[in-house]
Amino acid sequence: MLVQLSIRDIVLIERLDIEFSKGLSVLTGETGAGKSILLDSLALALGGRGEGGLVRNTVDEGSVTAVFEPQDGHPIHEILSQNGISTDDGLILRRVQKKDGKTRAFINDAPVSVGLMKQIGSQLVEIHGQHDDRAMLDAATHRNLLDAHGGLEGQVALTGNAWRAWKEAEGKLDQLKAEVEEAQREADYLRSSSEELKLLAPETGEENKLADQRQKMMKVEQVATDLAEANETLSGNGSPVTTISNLARRLERKRQQAPELIDETLEHLDTALNALYAAQNSLETAFHETHFDPQELESSEERLFALRAAARKYNVAVENLPDLAVRMADNLAMLEDGEDRLSHLNAEVKKLKDEFFRLAVDLSQKREEAGEVLTQSVMKELPALKLELAKFIVHQEADEANAGAHGIDALEFWVQTNPGSNPGAMRKVASGGELSRFMLALKVALADRGSAPTLVFDEIDSGVGGAVADAIGRRLARLSDAVQVLSVTHAPQVAAKASGHYLIAKSAVEGSDRVATAVTPIVDDVRLEEVARMLSGATVTDEARAAAEKLMNQPAA
Repeated sequence: MLVQLSIRDIVLIERLDIEFSKGLSVLTGETGAGKSILLDSLALALGGRGEGGLVRNTVDEGSVTAVFEPQDGHPIHEILSQNGISTDDGLILRRVQKKDGKTRAFINDAPVSVGLMKQIGSQLVEIHGQHDDRAMLDAATHRNLLDAHGGLEGQVALTGNAWRAWKEAEGKLDQLKAEVEEAQREADYLRSSSEELKLLAPETGEENKLADQRQKMMKVEQVATDLAEANETLSGNGSPVTTISNLARRLERKRQQAPELIDETLEHLDTALNALYAAQNSLETAFHETHFDPQELESSEERLFALRAAARKYNVAVENLPDLAVRMADNLAMLEDGEDRLSHLNAEVKKLKDEFFRLAVDLSQKREEAGEVLTQSVMKELPALKLELAKFIVHQEADEANAGAHGIDALEFWVQTNPGSNPGAMRKVASGGELSRFMLALKVALADRGSAPTLVFDEIDSGVGGAVADAIGRRLARLSDAVQVLSVTHAPQVAAKASGHYLIAKSAVEGSDRVATAVTPIVDDVRLEEVARMLSGATVTDEARAAAEKLMNQPAA
C-alpha cells in the first residue's frame, strides 16, 4: 500500500509530506484548493507523463516521492529483482521534473527508465475517475480481470504452455519443409557432389600435411646432386682420406728418429682424418635421405591439386571440405528420409494443436461461467448506485481466429445504460458519472482479485447526492476492507464513511503575494466541521453539524 507521499515544488505545492494508512481515506476541500494537483503529482511518481508546467514558478525543478510497502509475493518483487533492484527495505518511487520538460526516475535511489517506473506504478496503484483512460477502461485488461475473478490463472498458464509448445513444433515443421524443398531442388547436384566428396575423402589438416611434404621433397631434389658430388669427392677413388692416411703412416714410421719434428704434425693429421671420417658419415646419411620415390612427389602434388580444385569448385577453404562432405551427406540423408520426418512432425504438430484447442475451449467455457457470476455480482450493486435500469455484460467472443497464449477468447466489459439502447464498450457507452459508478460496482464485485493494492477514485460521486452518494461511500468502505482506497470527494456521505480524512486548502504565503496548497489530516471536531461544511456550504449551521454527526456515526457497511 501507499504509506507516504512527498511533494516538492509542484505547481502550488512547495513542501508537502502526507502519510496514509489502510482502509478508506478521503481528500476534501473547496473547489480549486489543489486536489487535482495532488493526483497529478501521484501520477507523476507512478511513471505518468511529465511536463515543465508542473514545476513551481520560482524554481528550476520539482519532485514527487511515493513510498510503498508491497506485500510479500507481489509480482513487482520479481520485476525489480530482474532489474537488479532490491526491495528488502521497502519501495520508494521518486520522479524529478525539470522546468525544461526533462524528467528523471528513481526506484530505491537507483536510476531507472520511465517505462519501468510506469510498469511498476501500474501494479501498485489504479486511478479511476470520470475522464480516466487507464485501469479497467482498457479492454486489454478485462480478460485478465475475469480470469483472476474466476480463479482461472492455473488453466490460463496451462493453455499458454500448450500454445507455445504447438507454435514451437510448428516452427520446426516449417523449417524442415523448407530444408526438404531446398534439398529436392538441388537433388541431382547434391547426389553428384556428395559422391564426389565421398570419393575424394578429404581429411582435416590434410592440405598442410601435403604441402609440407611436397615442399620437403622439392628441397631434397634440389640438393641431391650436390650431396652426391660431395660424397664422391670424400669417398670415391680420388678421396683425400686415402692420401692423408698414407702420409700419416709414412710419418709414423719415421717418428722414432725425430719425434720432436713429427709428433705435432701427426696430431693434426689425426684430427683431419677424424673430421673427414665424420664428414663422410654425415654425407652418406644425408645422401641416403635424398633417396625418395619420384612417384611419391607426383602423388602428393596430384592429391594437393585435387583438394584445392574441389575447394574452388565448392567455394570453401580446403580445411572446410570435410565438414562440407558431412553436411552434403546429411542433406542427402535428409532428402531420402525427409518424408518420414515430415510425416512424424506433422502428426506431432496436430497432436499439440488439438491439445491447445481442447484446453482453450475448456477455458472459454469456464470464462463464460465466471462471466455470469461476475455479471450477477455487478448487477447487484447497480440499483443502489442509481443504475437500476442499466445492464453490465461480459462480452465474450470465442473464435479460433482469436487463438493465442491467452486462449481463443476476445473479451470486453460492455454496458447497456437504458432498456432499448444498444449495448457497447463501457468507455464508449457510459457517461462520465455513469462510468465512475460502473467501475466502482465492478471493483466491489472483483474485491481484492485482479486489483492493485491501492485504488484512487477521483470524484466518482460527482453529480450525485443523497442515497446514491451514501451508497458510493458504503461501497468504497467495503472495498477498503480488501485494498487501500483513496477518494477525492465533494460528497459528505462519502467523507463520513472514511477511516482517514485529509483537508486540502489553499492559503497565502506569509511575506509574499503567492498562495500554496497544504494537506492536513483532520479528526474529531475539525473533521466534523469539514463534513458539516460539505453539507451546508459557506455557512456552517448547527443543523449541518448535527446532520454531519449523524452521518459520521452511521455504520460504514
